[in-house]
Amino acid sequence: MRRYLLLFFSLILMFSVTSNSYADRRSYVWTYEYKTMPKGMAEVEYYLTTELPDTGKSKVNTWKHQLELEYGITDHWDVSMYQQFKQSNTETSDKFEYDGFKLRTRYRIAEKNKLPVDTLLYLEYIRNDNLEKPNVLEGKIVLAKDIEKFNVAYNQILKQELDSDGVTEHEYATGISYEFLPSLKFGVESKGNYSKEKYAVGPTLSLTTDRFWVSAGAVFGANAKTDDLQTRMIVGIPF
Repeated sequence: MRRYLLLFFSLILMFSVTSNSYADRRSYVWTYEYKTMPKGMAEVEYYLTTELPDTGKSKVNTWKHQLELEYGITDHWDVSMYQQFKQSNTETSDKFEYDGFKLRTRYRIAEKNKLPVDTLLYLEYIRNDNLEKPNVLEGKIVLAKDIEKFNVAYNQILKQELDSDGVTEHEYATGISYEFLPSLKFGVESKGNYSKEKYAVGPTLSLTTDRFWVSAGAVFGANAKTDDLQTRMIVGIPF
């Protein structure tokens, strides 16, 4: 734990400069805000997610890698494509494999602060590499509000498997963050699955420079049905 704290403080010192390279800079790592890529601008993002079902069995874990390319069609509408890879580790074996792709689009309704709550619509198509698994359509309603240096965001999520016996799941992600510096935000985030009664909560840190931004967070399971620990880091490079 000590080495992670030292890493966080080192990053804070390195990134604590005023920056205007925000692009699609994220305050959270699971929760989306009221934001899309500006028209004609593109960004590459790398996601690293780890999942530990039981911290007492640290050798049993999953590492997920995502590479995303997103582009702003208008100032309110963007599109993106993800490529996914997964490393699954158990007590007796390790396996690295391609995990499929995702296509996503987002649309911001109205201009910021024109509505009581800023609203964004999100739609994503998920295709697993295992063709025996059904395609998934994921929709989100993103509600957010900036109050001085605070940001509050809530995502209502619906996942639908696209086959005759497809499972429907209702999930959520939510967060509150505070901007200590233009380049530094710190917050608390929660994510979960209402359908499976899985809930988790933990801290999130967001840093930016003139050339890229990075957000990192961890959530801890709130009940026995939820993974003990999940972490995520996202790095974005606009161009």
